Amino acid sequence: MTLSDLRLKDVINTRDGRSLGKVIDLEFCLCDGKITALIVPGCKRGFSCGQFLRGEKEVIVIPWEMICKIGDDVILVDVEMG
Repeated sequence: MTLSDLRLKDVINTRDGRSLGKVIDLEFCLCDGKITALIVPGCKRGFSCGQFLRGEKEVIVIPWEMICKIGDDVILVDVEMG
């Protein structure tokens, strides 16, 4: 699976069924090359928010451990949004 494949999938929170958007970037560990988080647009309470690339966009950083399943069309995550 490639980043372009992941960018086509909606990220859905299994706790409330809300769409968090589509993947816009990945965070990974330089030591072992493993993905550590997915990054989606927006800023929700309880998540790391900050600048994204050169713009001033706020983002949601979803740690890899919070991913339940990556399906054909969606990525299911289990996150506390409040």
